[in-house]
Amino acid sequence: MGNYLKLAAAAAIMIAGPTVALAKAPTSKAATRVARLGGHPNLNGIWQVMNTANWNLEPHDAKGSPVSPRLLGAIGAIPPGLGVVEGGAIPYKPEALKKRDENRAKAPTADPEAACYLPGIPRATYMSYPFQIIQAQDGDILMAYEYASANRVIQMKPVEVPPIDTWMGTSYGTWEGDTLKVVTLSQNGMTWLDRSGNFATGGATITERFKPIDADHMTYEVTIDDPATYTRPWKISMPLYRNIDPKAEILDFRCVPFSEELLYGDLLADKDKYPKK
Repeated sequence: MGNYLKLAAAAAIMIAGPTVALAKAPTSKAATRVARLGGHPNLNGIWQVMNTANWNLEPHDAKGSPVSPRLLGAIGAIPPGLGVVEGGAIPYKPEALKKRDENRAKAPTADPEAACYLPGIPRATYMSYPFQIIQAQDGDILMAYEYASANRVIQMKPVEVPPIDTWMGTSYGTWEGDTLKVVTLSQNGMTWLDRSGNFATGGATITERFKPIDADHMTYEVTIDDPATYTRPWKISMPLYRNIDPKAEILDFRCVPFSEELLYGDLLADKDKYPKK
């Protein structure tokens, strides 16, 4: 036991040492400077999160595979997460919480992600796939997502009433100093916010704020206001990381072929091997 404690203490020193050194390491001004484009921060690049928000926005423990523990083992397990919701819990109304629980009981096969449906906003941002911001000196901003080849145009003009509901909604952007504020309206209400069944209705107002911290990091904050579902507006926040690999690019992940058996397996000749919906 004595030798074990000595080894544990030595390991703790080895782990803590580099951490302290990194925390104190000086950072050059060139590395922290945010490039500018047309008087605003230049957000061009490929970005990605490093968290478990797509599994569950709220704090959650690790869990085994909800589909086939015997076949998938640890590969299909759900990783733990500290959560990204301000205050920890989403303020559902009682009936909406019941609906969330029904969604959760049907996950993951009932999750629109499993069917390769477009993810909606804000979920598209914190999925485990990268996305690219294409920003010109003037005019609208395009965000292209690797998952399902999704994309959206952020119209840089005052908020209007969109003519139609869509999976990704309609987004309107403005600059507030160095923060890009985006308001998204008229999503179709068929998306989930994560794999655990959290959701918003089509009447939700989604307000995103993208604020650069330095050249390769920015804060991402979202306020979700949906009086039909929640007792009050609530927020999530997380950092976004720019991919600095010079070879980085958005690859092809058109997932429809991967979901066809889930969606239409009961119509195939060997339909007996597929679960009934």
